[in-house]
Order: sequence, then structure tokens, then C-alpha cells
Amino acid sequence: MRTNIVVIEDDNDSIDVLRYFLEKENYCVHVARDGLEGLKLAEKVVPNLILLDLTLPKLEGWEVCMRLKADDRLFSIPVIMLTAKGEEGDKIRGLEIGATDYVTKPFSPRELVARVKAHLRETGNHSEKRFNYGNISVDPLKHEALFDGKEVDLTLKEFELLLYLMKNKGRVLTRNMILNHVWGYNYYGTTRTVDVHVTHLRQKISILADAIATVPSLGYKLKELT
Repeated sequence: MRTNIVVIEDDNDSIDVLRYFLEKENYCVHVARDGLEGLKLAEKVVPNLILLDLTLPKLEGWEVCMRLKADDRLFSIPVIMLTAKGEEGDKIRGLEIGATDYVTKPFSPRELVARVKAHLRETGNHSEKRFNYGNISVDPLKHEALFDGKEVDLTLKEFELLLYLMKNKGRVLTRNMILNHVWGYNYYGTTRTVDVHVTHLRQKISILADAIATVPSLGYKLKELT
């Protein structure tokens, strides 16, 4: 089965370069030339990785990324942002809203392909049906969370929050990222909702009291196991 990559880019020269180097590696490349078309294409293809330009017609790349990360089928797909904006603040913003990587134009096509391969390898390591963290075990298909072999009574949002943290262990997740993914892009509540649900998880699963670290002014991180 070939690896599918969605390229959301409106510059024809960039598209030609990306298509040439990616297809040379036997990747199947799907191209969208504006943000709205890119979202529709991602929903249709459900690719292995997305290359996303930030300056797009109809819907900016920032907005596209946030909507991708709010979609249950698409949130775990690596997103590499491509942009001429190289300021540190732009890079931080991109990573905070869920981008996996950030590449500044002009870029080396060979380096970009190397990054694509690295992120695809990492994603492939997370393809198992059950996720484990110490003595916590979560099965998304059965919607089952076990702690020390016993099922934990979690609400739907508590379960989805735990799964999201486990899939992204070691990574800082901002409150807005969590809110967009677990509650959905169109949710109009406050980030206080995230704090309340993190507190519930810490109370219901004792090891999470220390394992879920609060990152001041940002959000939370499930610590890597040592």
C-alpha cells in the first residue's frame, strides 16, 4: 500500500518541486491549492502526512491546521508547515496549534523529504490498537480504559482527553489544542473546561496526579516514562 501525502499549496513552482521529489520516493501525492479544498481533500484521502503552506486563498494555513487537529479522523496525522515566515513567533504559534514540524522557504527538497520520512516512521510506531502508559491501558475501539487491570469509570470527554495525552506523551499540548481536539473546533466554552477534566483524570487514576505535568501559561504534558 502506497503512502499518501496531501500537499496544500498555491504556488505552482513549489507544487512541482514537492511532487517531483515525493513521487521519486514512491509517495502518492494529492494536491489542493486553497485552504478549503485542502480540508476537503484531507477528509477524503485521510493521508499519512500533510504538507501545509500558511499563506493560502480562502482559508489560511493556521486555520486549516486547527481544523485538522479538531477532527477525530485527522488529528494524529503529522502536519509539516511550509512558509516564508521564518520568525520565531510564527514557528512557536505553528507548533502550539498542533503542527508537527515547521520548514521555512526556500527549503532544501532533500532535507524536506528526510523530515517527511522521519515523521512517517514515528507515526508508524503509534499504529497499535491499544495504547499503554505504565499500568494504564486504553483501547480506543472498545472504548475501554484500564488501570492496574481494572476498568476506570470515565466520561466520554475524560476518555478522549486521556487518549489524546497518551498518543502525545512527552509533548506539550496547549489548552486550545486540547479544547479543539477533545471538544471540537466549534465548541464555545472556555479553556477552564480542560483544567477541570485534567483534575478529574488525576483524581480517578492516581499515577496521573504526577504524570500529567502542568506547563505554566501553556497547558499540559504527559511525562515520558523513565
